[in-house]
Amino acid sequence: MTRTATATRTGGRSARRAMRTAPNFEMLPGLTRGIPLCEVMDGAQVERIDAASMDILENVGVQFRDPIALEDWKKAGAKVEGELVYLDRGLVRGLIATIPSDFTYHARDPKKNVRLGGRHSIFVPMTGAPFLRDLDDVRRNPTLDDLAMFHKLSHMLPALHSSAHHIVEPYDHPISQRHLRITYSSMKHSDKTFMGMTTSPKNAEDVMEMCAILFGEEFLEDHPVTTGNCNGNSPLVWDETMLGAMRAFCRRKQPVLCSPFVLGGANTPASVPATVAQLNAEALSALAYTQVIRKGAPAIYGHYLSTVSMKSGAPMAGTPEISLMNFMIGQMARYYEVPWRTSNTLGGAKTFDAQAGYESATTLQAVIHAGANYIWHSAGWNEAGMHCSTAKFIVDAEQCAMAYRMAEGPKWHDFDQAVSAVGDIGPGGHYLGHPHTQDNFQNAFFMPDMFDNNSIEQWQAEGCVEITERALKHARKLLAEYQEPTLDTAKNEELLDYIARREREIPAADELNQTY
Repeated sequence: MTRTATATRTGGRSARRAMRTAPNFEMLPGLTRGIPLCEVMDGAQVERIDAASMDILENVGVQFRDPIALEDWKKAGAKVEGELVYLDRGLVRGLIATIPSDFTYHARDPKKNVRLGGRHSIFVPMTGAPFLRDLDDVRRNPTLDDLAMFHKLSHMLPALHSSAHHIVEPYDHPISQRHLRITYSSMKHSDKTFMGMTTSPKNAEDVMEMCAILFGEEFLEDHPVTTGNCNGNSPLVWDETMLGAMRAFCRRKQPVLCSPFVLGGANTPASVPATVAQLNAEALSALAYTQVIRKGAPAIYGHYLSTVSMKSGAPMAGTPEISLMNFMIGQMARYYEVPWRTSNTLGGAKTFDAQAGYESATTLQAVIHAGANYIWHSAGWNEAGMHCSTAKFIVDAEQCAMAYRMAEGPKWHDFDQAVSAVGDIGPGGHYLGHPHTQDNFQNAFFMPDMFDNNSIEQWQAEGCVEITERALKHARKLLAEYQEPTLDTAKNEELLDYIARREREIPAADELNQTY
């Protein structure tokens, strides 16, 4: 849906019609939730999960496969045996208490700054797809141009608050240098906030340097501008690559998502509460380490959730247990007073079909009612993340706009005026011509662009267009109307100079840069 300005009666019906039909790509403000949370645990059950997680941290331990992290933990007072770190609950509680409960992301366009934490949430597109379904719905390898296309669409879709980073993997550029071009594309094609690559510590340091060019070194000290994601290896392992990237972000006070990677029943117990207890321990160990790196650095309680089919071993999305775990994780994050991240619109469908819609809708409703803050993978995800669907990207973004509207809660600003219309119309009348209706109907009820609610006769007369074709047509229209946000010429040149220098220093190779 394109966001339209509120019409007034000034100018008459033709003016209102023009305002309704004129596209407006203004980003929705960050979501401020106005509906109750769905909480499936009582206070005693929350404390039971907390106690179980603390027992895991104290008695089972967490493996930190990184000599720097092990030395850091020794200095912080943790018990370290080999690569195993045993964390006292008092130490953990003291460390996570210094994580900000909320903060503001600062975008290239200050009007697109967004607050995160508490009642404040944002929608972020999917990332990491090795394939895409393109504007012709053909599944193929992506390029840098395809990545730019998704960054442009992210810029124009009102409900998306970020351009993310590698929405798709650009195969036409060497893996060792790819992070530079991905980061530049995020910065150039959108002026919303974005994510930073954490695929190696060196890559993360490059992202920080590029952010310093774009925003200024001193600005980074007190202003979150990007987000890094650090995945754990469940059960109970954090590796050297992720921990090194975490240090690069935390030292510059840039937020990181501390995300255990859960395949329920495979790398966690075959139990929802026990899975949450393990995941909680894993997340807490990483959250605590962010504060060992730098006290007060913003950090986000993260996770990736999937359950595993015991028939095939394949990951499953949109299942009841994933919804329950999201509700429970939300409660745990609020218990510790830290922002939290979840994954949205996930699914395993191979095309944009009914399965894709059902899976995504199930997860979307759950994460909204769970009160998630950083709502990642909100557009495009399909085939268990193996491809980003252009058509689904468009429809998912509109679904996020609909969920946004629901999560705001009822609007009461015109209640008295609207109720007075009942007396004006009386029994048996209609409201279509009433001044209140004329002034408010276009904003009173959400009107999706991607759904067809016309009669079957009209649908047939218009060519029997189904949602995939409709969404791809809309994507082409958006791209035709895209206007690149102005990037300061000097900063742009400095970014390009930095990329050119680093591409000379980093040998082109089909492996991540860990050395240069």
